[in-house]
Amino acid sequence: MNATRRRSEILAMIRDAGYVGIDALAARFDVTPQTIRRDVNVLSDDGRLRRMHGGAAWPDRNIAYGTRQVLNLAAKQSIARATAALIPDGASLSLGIGTTPEQVARVLAERGAAFTVITNNIAIANLLSDAGQIDITIAGGRLSDRGVVGEAAERVFSAYRVDFGIAGVGGIDPDGTLLDFTPDEVRARLAISRHCRHRLLIADASKFGRTASASGGRIDDTDTLITDLPPPEPIAAHLDRVGTRVIVAGGQDRIWQQETGR
Repeated sequence: MNATRRRSEILAMIRDAGYVGIDALAARFDVTPQTIRRDVNVLSDDGRLRRMHGGAAWPDRNIAYGTRQVLNLAAKQSIARATAALIPDGASLSLGIGTTPEQVARVLAERGAAFTVITNNIAIANLLSDAGQIDITIAGGRLSDRGVVGEAAERVFSAYRVDFGIAGVGGIDPDGTLLDFTPDEVRARLAISRHCRHRLLIADASKFGRTASASGGRIDDTDTLITDLPPPEPIAAHLDRVGTRVIVAGGQDRIWQQETGR
C-alpha cells in the first residue's frame, strides 16, 4: 500500500474512533511505528490530525471516554495523588467532568474519609457511591461524555460554595486561554471556578497547546495548577507574572511568585 492510500485510511480510522495509538496503526498496516509517525506528522502538519503522545486524534473532537481513561494514565494518577493531598478530611469540593477528576475521586474514595462532593460527572458519582462516608450531589440533565452539561450543571455548581473547585480542561492555549470542546463544558467549568474558595486546575502535559473550539476563562483564573511536567514557555512565563502556584506531580512542588520569579 502506498503512503497516500495509507494516510487516507489512517484519517478514516481516526475520524471514526476519535483517537488511535501509533502501535495499533502500525499493526493494522503492517509497517513500523516510525513509518506511522511520519504519516501522522505529515497529516498533523496539514491540519488534518492532531498529534498526541502515543497516537493521533481527530481535530476539535474529544477522544472517547473509555480511551481517555487509559491515555496518559500514570500522569493522571500522579496528578490525582498530588491533588488529593491538598484536600483535608471533611472538606467540600466540586469535581467536573473528565478522566483526571475521576482519578482524584478514586484517590479520595480510597482514603476512607468523609467528604461532601458536588459533581456533574457520572463516573465519579458511580465511583463514590460505594464510599459510605462521602455525601454526593449530582447534577441532573442531559448526559454527554459521561457528564451532565448545560444549564443543569451550571445550576448545581452555582447552588453551593465549596472549599475546593477541581476542574480539568480540554486544552490550554499558549496565551493562557482555557479551551474545551463545547460551550456547555466551558459553562460548567466556569461555574465550578466561581463558586469555591480554592480553585484547582488539573491537566496533564498533553493539554498544553492542545486545541479545542470552545474557549472560556484563563489560566490566571486558577489558584493552583497541578500537572505532571513543568509548563512550557510561554505559559510558564505567564504563570510567573501572575503568581499562580504550580505543583508538578511526582516532582518538586514548584511555586511561581509574582514578586520573586521562579
